[in-house]
Amino acid sequence: MRVLLIGANGYLGRFVADRLLADPAVQLTALGRGDDADVRFDLASGSPGALTRFLDAVHPGVVVNCAGATRGGARELTRHNTVAVATVCEALRRSGCGARLVQIGCGAEYGPSQPGSSTAEDAVPRPGGPYGVSKLAATELVLGSGLDAVVLRVFSPAGPGTPAGSPLGRLAEAMRRAMQSGDGELKLGGLAVQRDFIDVRDVARAVHAASLSAAQGVINIGSGRAVRLRDAASVLARVAGYGGALHELDGPPVPVRPSIGHPRSESEHTAPTAYPYPDGCGSWQQADVRTARDRLGWRPRINLEESLADIWMEAACRI
Repeated sequence: MRVLLIGANGYLGRFVADRLLADPAVQLTALGRGDDADVRFDLASGSPGALTRFLDAVHPGVVVNCAGATRGGARELTRHNTVAVATVCEALRRSGCGARLVQIGCGAEYGPSQPGSSTAEDAVPRPGGPYGVSKLAATELVLGSGLDAVVLRVFSPAGPGTPAGSPLGRLAEAMRRAMQSGDGELKLGGLAVQRDFIDVRDVARAVHAASLSAAQGVINIGSGRAVRLRDAASVLARVAGYGGALHELDGPPVPVRPSIGHPRSESEHTAPTAYPYPDGCGSWQQADVRTARDRLGWRPRINLEESLADIWMEAACRI
């Protein structure tokens, strides 16, 4: 099976590439903007016609799209998360390769949910910020394309390679600095939020399974369990061997400029926030993952403690 992987150098894409390369039946071609991609192509600015010609030449059986942007203004997010996917869909419609499309979506497409609830795929999406809106628009393009396609809505990925700007990445960096300076007290903000964390290696397994399946539509990929960031901080402290006290800062849950590990100035306490939570998902998010189990034969295998241990190992190497 020949697979074209778009966004192989991104956070999720690197692990998807490793998973696919471990399958001897897969011939992998990477397409992206970096110099180390097999083929250089910018989805946000490239034409569908150019991509169609490449698809016809390579003739993949599966196209996996892990490319996208998680930060930036509405215009940038729309270019990289929506326009780029429109280019992929149009190129696949024009091509004679007949490839199956596996699109990586995100839990932010659902927006806020009721605390204690599990969000299933039939929930009405109400994204609370520009990132979720741009990803939802991409999902709608895929679902309306008429292609053989599946969208994996990945909730909060964690594990090795976790970006430093993510909640868990900021948490690990704050703890590293505290241990390096010998601080016996760590003040953190935004710890009341609860998210469904899923290890990136489990996400890669889900992508592999989706590539081989005939499942279409939307499928949630998460652990099925919401974890309070405060509890994740306690686990990380235990993994890291940090014996200091953890204190949560007062103030808004997560400002536009997140403050985990950084004391707030007076101006930051009073600054207006466009979205109380940067991902637009409110205080709670938990996935219903029964569809992934039933249609992909997939279950998460890696628990959050192992994911946090890997995050800490990378952070500790910077000491």
